[in-house]
Amino acid sequence: LGSTYRLFSEEYGRSSIDGAGRPLEATVHYGTGYDNAFWDGGRMVFGDGDGEIFGRFTASLTVISHELTHGFTQYSTNLEYQGQSGALNESLSDVFGVLVEQRELRQDAADASWLVGAGIFTAQVQGEALRSLRAPGTAYDDDVLGKDPQPATMADYVETTSDNGGVHINSGIPNHAFYLAATALGGQAWEGAGRIWYDAVLGGTIPPDCDFPAFARATVGAAEKRFGAGSPEAGAVTGAWSQVGVLP
Repeated sequence: LGSTYRLFSEEYGRSSIDGAGRPLEATVHYGTGYDNAFWDGGRMVFGDGDGEIFGRFTASLTVISHELTHGFTQYSTNLEYQGQSGALNESLSDVFGVLVEQRELRQDAADASWLVGAGIFTAQVQGEALRSLRAPGTAYDDDVLGKDPQPATMADYVETTSDNGGVHINSGIPNHAFYLAATALGGQAWEGAGRIWYDAVLGGTIPPDCDFPAFARATVGAAEKRFGAGSPEAGAVTGAWSQVGVLP
């Protein structure tokens, strides 16, 4: 929890997830053999896994910071948990989840794993993590879990009524856009693309029902406001969204 708090406080000047110093609370060892972690609107909750597919969910810093970022999203944009806005909600948690880990490890964008949930699968699972921002759809391919269903571009967007309209699936598209922007800019991603995404979230242009194109335009606008129109940063962000098929 402290690692996530420090990212928002020391890099972005935000006091806790609500901007007003809210205490961070978590429940661990939830249930018996519970295969999940979640934000319940007031605290983080982590299970210990069933020992067959999942181990402890607290074993992954990206999982911890992912859940805490749901709180940040709740107090900022409050993105609706359905369809593209829900996928953006999930993506923001993945983005800041990996940024927390990269900052703790002092990794440049080029050196990072870009994985969410590495270390929570047991040894018998054929997979390295829950999701990959570098290569959505490749995090696991297992006889029990199946294959990672995430698309990397709009060409493979999944239309579904399950998973609240595919919030954990189609989040692969904005996830990959962030990865492309961060690696194009290089250096430490929490200072470059991460700052742009943070500015966009707090810029007042993202409604609760935001879709991918509107969010993309908000990040381009945030890059232009901070670094200037026509800047390399704005170009990298625009190019990233174009590569995943969200912007022309």
